[in-house]
Amino acid sequence: MRASIRYRISSSLLALLLFAIAISAWAADPDPRQVLAPTGKLRAALYPGTPTSILDPNQSEPRGVGYELGKALATKLGVPYEPVVYPKNADVLEAVKTGNADVAFTNASPARQKEMNFGPSFLLIELGYLVPAGSPVAASGDVDQKGRRIGVTANSTSDATLSRNLKNAEVVRATTVTIGAEMLASGKIDAFATNKATLFEMAEKVPGSRVLPDSWGEERHAIAFPKGREAGATFIKDFTEQALASGLVKAAIERAGLRGALTVGK
Repeated sequence: MRASIRYRISSSLLALLLFAIAISAWAADPDPRQVLAPTGKLRAALYPGTPTSILDPNQSEPRGVGYELGKALATKLGVPYEPVVYPKNADVLEAVKTGNADVAFTNASPARQKEMNFGPSFLLIELGYLVPAGSPVAASGDVDQKGRRIGVTANSTSDATLSRNLKNAEVVRATTVTIGAEMLASGKIDAFATNKATLFEMAEKVPGSRVLPDSWGEERHAIAFPKGREAGATFIKDFTEQALASGLVKAAIERAGLRGALTVGK
């Protein structure tokens, strides 16, 4: 009898202990709103002129994959959405690095992964070249020749990669893609390199220009968020997977008129 009583008491104590551990673990689980939107609103860093981020911030309902994903993420978190448009991509990256922005939607390059966190990729885009009317350049392999000037956005993935890989052509840095388009139109550069989604937008501003049919690489775009907020990684991962499965990413791509995407997700 006594052994039976002791067994029941031990079982009860064990159950209480397991319950206490579960409650403790639940209580310690951070609120994703506090981790990912510590100011009480989701500050999404964007830059204009590209469908991967935002096209025209002055529209009543802007178009852009980054803009729409940020809006949906804020809704999922249950916080107000605050899109912050920076003049250039370098400013976007700096805002995420310093924690002045909560998320951005950009290429998850190895170099950037050292400076910020990334969720799973939601967009895969070819990297290519835009050349002006009458250009003798027919393919990416024709680019690296002496005397040729290749434009890139300063501090971009294209800047880092082509500055290393081009041995003969000169890399010329532009502050923004808009300035890059102006440089191409005025003959200051012989080609401009970036992802094809942006190149097709630039081509509309440079009459007669064309995007070369082949590619020299690819970008994997993902949700970036500051270091130190790793506790929000699971929420970002789940959100990205849901956005892909629900068709949210595909619909945002279509509304933005994004061209050059190879595939979405893995």
